Amino acid sequence: MKRLFWFFLLLGALTATPRHFAAGLIIVDPAHWPSTGPQPPVYPPPWPPPDHGRPAPIPRPRPTPPVARHYPFAPLELAFHKAEVAIKDQIASVAIEQEFYNPSAHQLEGTFLFPVPRGAQIKKFTMEIGGKQVEAELLSAEKARGIYEEIVRKMRDPALMEYVGRDLIRVRIFPIEGHGRKRVTLSYTQLLPLDSGLIEFVYPLNTEKFSAKPIQTVSLRLDLETRRPLKTIYSPTHTVEIKRHGATRATIGFEAKDVKPDTDFQLFFAPEESDVGINVMTYKTGADDGCFLLLASPGVDVAQKKVVPKDVAFVLDTSGSMTGKKLEQAKKALQFCVGNLNDTDRFEIMRFSTEVEPLFNELVAANRNHREKAEEFIQGLKTIGGTAIHDALKKALALRPEKSERPFLIIFLTDGLPTVGVTNADQIVASVNKDAGGTRIFCFGIGHDVNTYLLDRITESTRAASQYVLPEEDIEVKVSNFFAKIKEPVLANIKIAFPEGVRTSKTYPGSLPDLFKGEQLVLVGRYAKSGTGAIVIEGAANGSTKRFAEDVKFPDSAREHDFIPRLWATRRVGYLLDEIRLHGENKELKDEVTELARQFGIVTPYTAYLIVEDEKQRGLPLTVQSLPRLQMDREARDAAGVALDRFYRERSGEGAVAGARYGLALKEADAPADALSLGNAEGRRSLSFSATTSPAGPAATTRLGGRGGREAGGVSGGENAVLRIMESTQRARFANGRNFFQNGTQWIDSLVQNMANAARVCVQFNAKEYFDLAAKLPEARAWLALGQNVQFALNGQVYEIHE
Repeated sequence: MKRLFWFFLLLGALTATPRHFAAGLIIVDPAHWPSTGPQPPVYPPPWPPPDHGRPAPIPRPRPTPPVARHYPFAPLELAFHKAEVAIKDQIASVAIEQEFYNPSAHQLEGTFLFPVPRGAQIKKFTMEIGGKQVEAELLSAEKARGIYEEIVRKMRDPALMEYVGRDLIRVRIFPIEGHGRKRVTLSYTQLLPLDSGLIEFVYPLNTEKFSAKPIQTVSLRLDLETRRPLKTIYSPTHTVEIKRHGATRATIGFEAKDVKPDTDFQLFFAPEESDVGINVMTYKTGADDGCFLLLASPGVDVAQKKVVPKDVAFVLDTSGSMTGKKLEQAKKALQFCVGNLNDTDRFEIMRFSTEVEPLFNELVAANRNHREKAEEFIQGLKTIGGTAIHDALKKALALRPEKSERPFLIIFLTDGLPTVGVTNADQIVASVNKDAGGTRIFCFGIGHDVNTYLLDRITESTRAASQYVLPEEDIEVKVSNFFAKIKEPVLANIKIAFPEGVRTSKTYPGSLPDLFKGEQLVLVGRYAKSGTGAIVIEGAANGSTKRFAEDVKFPDSAREHDFIPRLWATRRVGYLLDEIRLHGENKELKDEVTELARQFGIVTPYTAYLIVEDEKQRGLPLTVQSLPRLQMDREARDAAGVALDRFYRERSGEGAVAGARYGLALKEADAPADALSLGNAEGRRSLSFSATTSPAGPAATTRLGGRGGREAGGVSGGENAVLRIMESTQRARFANGRNFFQNGTQWIDSLVQNMANAARVCVQFNAKEYFDLAAKLPEARAWLALGQNVQFALNGQVYEIHE
């Protein structure tokens, strides 16, 4: 038991995907630097490549965490990072507080550097060190370039190359006592850019990756106020909490612990007078199709008379397996939902086990009398019997009036498999499709003993969504948070028309959800052909059709919002994997998942197996493969194959729930990096389950499903395989729109694999031509910062940076 505890503790530390955040860093004076700079992580294979003529012996390497990059020029630890931001329309006032700790016994001196966000117009700034105001200087990008390049030359470490081209705030710090702390505060005012109705704020969280240890706390609070009503509020980089305070004010919060941030915080917001704010961002280079992001939000200033009355049926499983904590939490969730119905709504509550018991036998008004009866009914719920899912759904769907202009929602909660009446999942789905009409059925699967195939097919066909509540999670919190978001519909049965001549495809979500007060639609897709004109959103509201239009542009070329393609690819991969899971394996879909995962760095235990199998079949040399360690590690590769097989075929159980939650994380992504982190967590859960559970015991783990074919060698071997799989998924970096894999000492752009015949441009690291290249190709600076040995594709050529 103790051994398993330490295994899962190490697993959590090893596989936690870094969260994406930076402010300032302290560069210690060269006198305190080592005589030679850091070398790129070298990763000698702890076992030989397999002999393809005969089976290779199964290696038993000791799993180790990924090599953490160390920066000798920045040996200080950052204890905490706190930022308070106040934005009024286009003026941002930023206050940053950081505390640095010198872990050595030696007194140090250094320079505090704060790379200014690209394009930011700093109006004024003040700075304090240890509570005393100091004079700092604001250097132009040209002067700052010399400072960055000097550090790169002396340390033979290119990490600061990504900041070339940005202004810099600089100040000397002395002394930094041994085992001492320095608190630094910086305040500045910034004019924010406005483009196509969207105001953008970027906060530099990226330099915190230079902390010698993970930062205990990173927190950001942003108070936003505008003269016109706020509609869209969206961050593509971080999962944030948004609290709206009336029509023109909001608070945006972000906090993380024990992290080493590596990406700046980005926020878009749009103040607009229209009832529904519509904004579009695009990204397009070359002749390929572009990507677009559409944001649509009613805000919270929608008049109550414009909120659409809705009909809701709450359907709760009260079979014997719901006994105890699950039923008590579900009852509290129902009480919250009934208490938060609008006065104009109608509702019904049904409990089901072996039979179905409705409260009213019809939809009734959400008045005080009916709510009190509902409260009494909920309090009296008890568990007994089987699980009649088919009958419960059929009776709930029968509540829908033949002619009704109201949205009809079913909130369906179950913790089991169908055991009474019709139990075949396909028959139940067919019955739902026959009766549903425009009904939305939102399903909550509780625990692991649920049929994810059934619930996801139901929500797929009714344009709704599933959620899965793990045993350690709170049902009340999950259901209550969901219902609070759908409390006030504004526009139902949405349709979108794009400007004439613009062809859109592969849009996600594929089935458009209804629009709710205070929430927003985030739609991403591909587009061909440029065009300018009105984008029209149409939907039903209170018995009539409402139309909202906004003039937008889909240009031939747009390079600014490079996060959009990865957001699209993340959702696309989630959609394709769900297609395979719910409707069967398909070579074309599988090949597209593999290519998108490789190109955009959507590397998880499931997609990693597809990548290594694809590159093995194509006969790629090991030196250019994306995941060479996993390719050489037969045991770990086979274990990943087993997890993928279970993802494809299992319909219930822990692995099935992990797979369903994985797909949801990718399909519903707003911030791709955070979605990938959630997806990896679910992939890890599935792997851990596979490593300790199988039909014939742990030793049979990797004999399942036809993939692989080697034994995991017992629980210990399975645990080690899980660790090594997750380690492999961490050896990728997404930088400035490109995905790079670490192969030996090289960081290789995923596009290089397909450019075997392209011209090669060789450049020696730290030579004059190296810095000339960085000056000439600004888009390559973030790639150069990865290490001394980098290969990337640009303008039809492959650039090889070498020591």
